[in-house]
Amino acid sequence: MPLPILALAIASFCIGTTEFVIMGLLPEVAADLGVSIPNAGLLVTGYALGVVIGAPIIAIATASLPRKPVLIGLAMLFVIGNLFCAVAPNYWMLMIARVVTAFGHGAFFGIGSVVAANLVPRHKRASAIALMFAGLTLANILGVPAGTALGEAFGWRATFFAVVAIGIAAVIAIAVLVPANKDEQKGGGILSEIKVLGKLQVWLAMLISALASAGLFAVFTYIKPILTDVSGIPTSTVTFVLLLFGAGMTVGNIVGGKLADWKLMPTVIGTLVALMFTHALLAEVSGNAIATVAVIFLWGVLTFVIVPPLQMRVVETADEAPNLAATLNQGAFNVGNASGAWIGGAALSWGVSYQYLPYVGSALAVVGLLVALWSLLLDRKARRERLLAKEGQQLSLEPLTGF
Repeated sequence: MPLPILALAIASFCIGTTEFVIMGLLPEVAADLGVSIPNAGLLVTGYALGVVIGAPIIAIATASLPRKPVLIGLAMLFVIGNLFCAVAPNYWMLMIARVVTAFGHGAFFGIGSVVAANLVPRHKRASAIALMFAGLTLANILGVPAGTALGEAFGWRATFFAVVAIGIAAVIAIAVLVPANKDEQKGGGILSEIKVLGKLQVWLAMLISALASAGLFAVFTYIKPILTDVSGIPTSTVTFVLLLFGAGMTVGNIVGGKLADWKLMPTVIGTLVALMFTHALLAEVSGNAIATVAVIFLWGVLTFVIVPPLQMRVVETADEAPNLAATLNQGAFNVGNASGAWIGGAALSWGVSYQYLPYVGSALAVVGLLVALWSLLLDRKARRERLLAKEGQQLSLEPLTGF
C-alpha cells in the first residue's frame, strides 16, 4: 500500500470505528446515561443523518480549498468530535457530538477517494480507492469488536478515548505522508462543483449506490432474527457469523478495486447480477445453518465488490470537479442504508417472513441493474456520437488539406 493511501486508510479505520462501535455499546451507554436502549439506538440514526446532511455542506464550503488541508481538518473534526463523545455529560450532548462528528464523514471519504485516485496511474485508480476503503472494512472486523471489548471492560467512554488516539495518528499521517497538489484547484471552485451535478451520469451512479446499499440493509438490518429464528444458529454464534461477513467485505473491497480497474461498468453490472442471485440463494438455503454461513460470506464479498467501482464511477463521470459528487455519493450510500432498513421493515409488516426477506434485496438489485444498464447504454451512445463528430470533422478538413 503506498504510504499516502495508508494514511487515508488509517483515517477511514478511525471513521468506521466511530460509526459502528456504538452498536456494541448500547447497553453500557443506556445504563450510564439513564436512557432506554431504543433511545440509545437513535445515536446510530443521528450519526447517519449527520452524514447525509453534512456531506454537501462540507463539500460546498471547502470546494475552493486545497484538498490536503481539508482532509487534515476533517480528520481533526473526528478527533475533537470523539473527544466530546467521550466526555459528554448526558444523552443529548452525546447526540449532538455524534451528529457534528458525522458531518465530516461523507466529505472525508468523498474527497479522500479523489486524492487516492490522483496518487496513482489511471489504470490503478479504483484499486487506490479500494485501499483507502480497506480501513472502513477493517473497522468492522477489528475496530468494532476491539472497541466493544474495551468498552465492556473499562466503560464505553474508554472506547471513544481510544478512537481519539487513532484519530490523532491519522491526522499526523495525513499531514506527513499525503502530498499537496498545488495545481488541483485551477479552474475549480464552488460553481464548477455544482455545475457537474447537471450531468445525468453522475446522478445515475449515485442512484445505483443508493439501490445497492438499500438492497444490503433491507436484509442485513434483520440478519440476527434470520440467523437465529430461521437458520437455528445460536445467539452466541451470531457475532462470529457477522465477523465472517466483515471478512468477506474486506476481501470484496480489494477484489472490487482490481476488477474496476480492469472493466468498471461490467464489474458493477456483473456484481448486481450476482447479488440478485445471492439474495435469492440466501432465502432458499436459510433453513440450513452451514449453507447460510457460506452464503453470508459470499454476500459480504459481493457487498463490497461494488463499492470501489461505484465510487470510481462517480469520480470519473464528475472528473472536471469531483469533490462534491464524490462526497454526495457517500450520502447516497447512507440514504440507501436508511431506506433499505425501512423497506425491509415494511416488507415484514406486510407479511413477508424472515426466510423470504432476502428476495426484497434481490428486487432492489434488479432495479439497480436496470439503472446500470441504462447508464452503460448512455455511455455507448455518447462514445458513438463523439466518433461520428470526429469523423465528420476529419471529412470537413480533407478539402482544405488537398488545397
